Amino acid sequence: MDLDIFYDQWETLDLVKATCALAAGLILGFERELKDKAAGLRTITLICLGCTLFTILSYKMGMGKTEDATRIASYVVSGIGFLGAGVIFKDAFSINGLTTASIIWLAAAIGMSIGFGQFFLALTFLLCSLFIIHFGGFINKKFLSNILLRNLEIVLEHIEFEEKVRIEETLQHFCKRAELKRIEDNGEEIKLYYECKVRIQKITEFQDYLVGNEKILKFSV
Repeated sequence: MDLDIFYDQWETLDLVKATCALAAGLILGFERELKDKAAGLRTITLICLGCTLFTILSYKMGMGKTEDATRIASYVVSGIGFLGAGVIFKDAFSINGLTTASIIWLAAAIGMSIGFGQFFLALTFLLCSLFIIHFGGFINKKFLSNILLRNLEIVLEHIEFEEKVRIEETLQHFCKRAELKRIEDNGEEIKLYYECKVRIQKITEFQDYLVGNEKILKFSV
């Protein structure tokens, strides 16, 4: 077997890129796995590795041709959007999966950076992403917002429907906004679905009111 072709095509740098992509994918994927998200360790790691491979191939096949050097890699940017869209879903009145989709997009970008040999750039953005993933919620809660978005479901007896007006008036004391999204009536019970922007400093009072209101048969928030 002629090994010259193998040695001509092989570069130690390719192994370094693959190792770095593996490490970056594991780091980002491990965080999603801990939070039991749809795209976990294996998914994020494979995305990062795949994007790195596509970028290496794009660079090698377009070597010496400026217009071709990024042709394959350019399609990764749009193609990765289909994977990201797959983890976004609507649950009741809220939308979940946006952070995971963003991490998929970022993992692709980091993988492409590694594929082009921009290791320091990839490391910089990996560290920045880890910082915002872990501390973004704290920063938002501590410095930027005093509002919590909550979906509230209230169940009333059919004959107690007039209590709806008083409940909505009371909610205004705890919420910046309480918007009725849907009403369900099965003849015996009425279910009210609200999207509430609850003031953080009044969250305990908000919960106490729901528990203490005898007119409310059941609630979930």
